[in-house]
Amino acid sequence: MTIAPGFVETRYDQVTVLASAHGGAFPYGNTVVVHGSEGTLVMDPSLEVDHDPVRPDAVMISHAHEDHIAGLRHFSADKYAHSADVAGVRSLQVLLDNYGLTDEQRAAVDADMGDTFGLPDGFPEARSVDDGHVFDLGDVTATVVHLPGHTAGHCGLLVEPTGFLYLADIDLTSFGPMYGDVGSSVDDYLASIARVRDIDARWYGTFHQKGVVTGAEDFRGRLDAYEGVIHRRDERLLAFLAQPHGIADIVAHRLVYRPHVALPFVDAVEQRTAELHLARLQRHGQVMYLEDGTYHRV
Repeated sequence: MTIAPGFVETRYDQVTVLASAHGGAFPYGNTVVVHGSEGTLVMDPSLEVDHDPVRPDAVMISHAHEDHIAGLRHFSADKYAHSADVAGVRSLQVLLDNYGLTDEQRAAVDADMGDTFGLPDGFPEARSVDDGHVFDLGDVTATVVHLPGHTAGHCGLLVEPTGFLYLADIDLTSFGPMYGDVGSSVDDYLASIARVRDIDARWYGTFHQKGVVTGAEDFRGRLDAYEGVIHRRDERLLAFLAQPHGIADIVAHRLVYRPHVALPFVDAVEQRTAELHLARLQRHGQVMYLEDGTYHRV
């Protein structure tokens, strides 16, 4: 198989991971190729995929974010995404809508995406699939596992009998889970984490930095630490709300990014993340909304 220069190609029985030469940090990622006796599937062609290296029968996109569709334009194969995210694959404008940006933020993100990714207007031919959809590749099957939270349609892929579970952006990084889109949900993310924790596999692959983790024990330890970031954000927010604060103060306080990070989408992600945590803590009776527009710890 011919691949782009710089990739590290690692085989896990019927699965090949084209590991990013940049360590998988955004905007880069690790592309997964599943080989069967009667077909080939590519999952999430990354920015470093600058041609079609395998001529697959299908390409599956885990969710509608620009780094996961970056290399999609090089493939003529049938394209798929979950029904809750497929509109964002079909249209770049819908993808941008799903970020919930202000006009100013949207213009900056749109320009940045154009410079970095050079994406077309979309892939209107993309087809929708749902949880449990099976790509039958002959002696190998690849089953779609719906893992919402990051986005509404975020999906993984379970390859059997290989025992390879692709986690997409449940990426096990110390940075922690991202859920700043209009369709994101903290509670859905926690449910998705619980779901993958119960899946026994030989290998667990991520799109970003961690790459492939071998064995369920190591994976579950990393997953626990990853989930812990969500709970620490709750704790930090509760500590900050020992005194009443409005949403602008909470955004400036930052639950996700460090203070020095200056990217066009940071404030939008911080606001959406704060809103999701506030709603969660209100449901649990830990935070109240005051008449002056501030939030206070109960």
